[in-house]
Amino acid sequence: MFVVHYRKIFFLVSGILLLVSIAAMFVYDFRTSIDFKGGTLTEVKFSERPAQTETELKIEALNMGGFSVRPSGDFNYTIRTKELSLDERQELIQTLGNPVVERQNTIGPIAGAELKSKAVKAVGVVMLMIVLFITFAFRKVSRPVSSWKYGLATIIALAHDVVIPTGIFVILGHYIGIEIDLLFVTGLLAILGYSVHDTIVVFDRVRENLHVNAEGNMKEEFETTVGKSVAQTFGRSINTSLTIFITLLALFLVGSPATKDFALLLIIGVIIGTYSSIFVASPLLVTFYKWQKK
Repeated sequence: MFVVHYRKIFFLVSGILLLVSIAAMFVYDFRTSIDFKGGTLTEVKFSERPAQTETELKIEALNMGGFSVRPSGDFNYTIRTKELSLDERQELIQTLGNPVVERQNTIGPIAGAELKSKAVKAVGVVMLMIVLFITFAFRKVSRPVSSWKYGLATIIALAHDVVIPTGIFVILGHYIGIEIDLLFVTGLLAILGYSVHDTIVVFDRVRENLHVNAEGNMKEEFETTVGKSVAQTFGRSINTSLTIFITLLALFLVGSPATKDFALLLIIGVIIGTYSSIFVASPLLVTFYKWQKK
């Protein structure tokens, strides 16, 4: 199949996306929310919600430093600022015209740093457990590629699926102010689960075809077997991804503003995850086989 035959082109595309994403992480700062860096989150409710630009100008006049204002529901605004004192909180509410305060929470920088550490560990542990599971599940597939190489191909694909969406969000954070929060971490974990599911389906078909070849004493090239397996699962992968994509697109377009960034992350993740399971993970098996023969 063309996926295996032209694998170097797909690897090049992935390599460029990875380089751009990694470069963005070094060039631009991670625009993290108060979940990670600490600060005060204030949600206020208006009887008639004013324009967002008007609200932002009022807060800017208080000289509180960086802040963000996001619509929530039909009448609310969620305002994120640095950590505010009691007097500053009261001043903020008065400046906004004394709306109803739905909630006002403060997270200290120590708690934020702890959350960041736990978020990174959570992603790392999930990736490790997935790789161990793949290696165990394919332990009886040792020819012509060792079972641990299925795990290696999986972890490369998963790293691909984490780094690229993160890089895209860093770029979006720099240019349009999207913040990375705990919901972002939740989205990454969901992407990992979706991506590995798609990858396992293709790998399982490879295993089945290798078993059929062994039973029928067929001497088929491993490259041909992988290409055939990708072709057999190609339609299923695309149709599944398209169904999820349409659902997430509807959530992004007409859903709550509070979940727009989350939906956008999942949209990007589904696209990148589908690409990696078809055009990266399976062709990597062929590449490992080629290196093994040298």
